[in-house]
Amino acid sequence: MSDGPLSSGPLIVQSDRTVLLEVAHPDAEDARHDLAVFAELERAPEHIHTYRITRLGLWNARAAGHQASDMLATLERYSRFPIPQSVALDIRETVARYGRLAIERDAEGVLLLRSSDAAVLREVSGSKRVAPLLSEQRTDGAFVVAAWARGHLKQELVKLGWPAEDLAGYTPGTPHEIALREDGWHLRDYQTKAIQSFFDGGSGVVVLPCGAGKTLVGAGAMATAKTTTLILVTNTVSARQWRDELLRRTSLTPDEIGEYSGQVKEIRPVTIATYQILTAKRRGEYAHLSLLDALDWGLIVYDEVHLLPAPVFKLTADLQARRRLGLTATLVREDGRESDVFSLIGPKRFDAPWKEIESQGFISPAACHEVRVDLPPADRLSYAAASDDERYRLAATAPAKLDAVRALVARHEGERILVIGQYLDQIDELADALGAPSLTGSTPVDERERLYQEFRDGRTPVLVVSKVANFSVDLPEASVAIQVSGSFGSRQEEAQRLGRLLRPKESGRTANFYTLVARDTVDQDFAQNRQRFLAEQGYSYAIVDAGDLAA
Repeated sequence: MSDGPLSSGPLIVQSDRTVLLEVAHPDAEDARHDLAVFAELERAPEHIHTYRITRLGLWNARAAGHQASDMLATLERYSRFPIPQSVALDIRETVARYGRLAIERDAEGVLLLRSSDAAVLREVSGSKRVAPLLSEQRTDGAFVVAAWARGHLKQELVKLGWPAEDLAGYTPGTPHEIALREDGWHLRDYQTKAIQSFFDGGSGVVVLPCGAGKTLVGAGAMATAKTTTLILVTNTVSARQWRDELLRRTSLTPDEIGEYSGQVKEIRPVTIATYQILTAKRRGEYAHLSLLDALDWGLIVYDEVHLLPAPVFKLTADLQARRRLGLTATLVREDGRESDVFSLIGPKRFDAPWKEIESQGFISPAACHEVRVDLPPADRLSYAAASDDERYRLAATAPAKLDAVRALVARHEGERILVIGQYLDQIDELADALGAPSLTGSTPVDERERLYQEFRDGRTPVLVVSKVANFSVDLPEASVAIQVSGSFGSRQEEAQRLGRLLRPKESGRTANFYTLVARDTVDQDFAQNRQRFLAEQGYSYAIVDAGDLAA
């Protein structure tokens, strides 16, 4: 086979499973869209973006219905050079591993691990970590799985490189009538497809942009399952927004929906609980584990599944007989536990790229800008002598950022603006300088809801917030976000903060997302990491100097 160019495509596929994307190529957007199905973005500088093809990415794509032939066709369609034979073979063989093992249930309800490949079954059953989860081997070759071990077995099999397809079924739970109240609205096509893909797969994760209606996918799944449902959310504000949305969109009444949080302990046919309460300990024990068995739940919904606290994975391992729906804008986890989401919540069942939904008019277009400021000379000297943690704080709270924020607020006068910071003293300083209210983790829930409502109504056009506003906060008319400081380059955080702006606006205006960055510091290094998420979704940054803002 010739090693010369096949075409003038935007991709170069390399033998180490990396894929290079030429950003300026006219087919780059189409290639990025198709590549993101099975490859993960690693680096995104100006001209060449680097993706990596991983086992988990391939298995997630396979679980969402994509075949190895589809993935190879994508690479061949856009690649400038022949696909290395080793990569093509590796993709075929890795994808073929998914489903070679299956967890099933026999007529008596006994869990079994089966495979059509006796050698694979022998290999995994001989593992020191898998063997204790299995008991006798039956005459047909299947192994009996300990009743409690369904989730743990799936975790260990993924680590061994042999993901099992879970076909053991789910308890229907206690039936409870739930219907969608489609008066004046209806589910969008992609939401309907997401719900159908979830039930076709049994359990798993639906990936949709912030503002694309993940809550409605949850409501649609509940109306399909018609069973008692436990919904796990990030915080109390999110719990109340879920409750309001369910009351507005479904046949559920207030008496049928309970809140289980630090303030209220209600258990109803539909119960909305916070991750914090589920992981709260008393005398070293999880104090609220009884919630998981309080009713015969037929569906468990995990909102913002990429933020699932580590202890909830352990609890979820014991909930494998209950149907589980994860909702998220990104499968990226900063702790690297994507494989646990795959094993215990389920693989990706559906996703839709942000730019694709934007093009359909369901989320707002967004322009992303990086505004660079300088540290003053005295702070540069302090920065040079500081520890790593203190360096980020010095960079993140650079005095020039305050002037940049003032200039941006003036530029967008008349719009609704979120100013987002990491440090409480910086948030107080920004609020004072702008004459705007501030909202942090210490703000009481009722006060938070009042401030959010005033912002929605336009009575408070500028709101200074901490990271508490990252998650599940519905602020549809926010059209400008100014990120002054963040969590060390978190891609999760970038997804949430940009997502605050993407809900469709009555004004139809394009949203603007600004990140303020101190030049030649770790702040700039972290900003490059955050850009990876935006590039992955088809957005690009324009980099401007703070001195040009007044122009």
